[in-house]
Amino acid sequence: MRRHAVNSSVLQTIGYDARDHILEVEFHTGRVYQYLGVPPTVCDDLLNAGSLGEFFNRHIRDEYRFVEITKPA
Repeated sequence: MRRHAVNSSVLQTIGYDARDHILEVEFHTGRVYQYLGVPPTVCDDLLNAGSLGEFFNRHIRDEYRFVEITKPA
């Protein structure tokens, strides 16, 4: 999975598995989610968005199924 540290007040890192179309998002809160069935173009658009948090909220958050994979402390 490719991972990218990002400059965002909400998102900390973004990872993407191109084979399985899984977008992994780590928030500054420490919570990590995997969004399922996300096309590569949506991941690219997220990484190139002027506001990552705004793009995430508009185009990913309520559009794709997700699972939380945060590891317990």
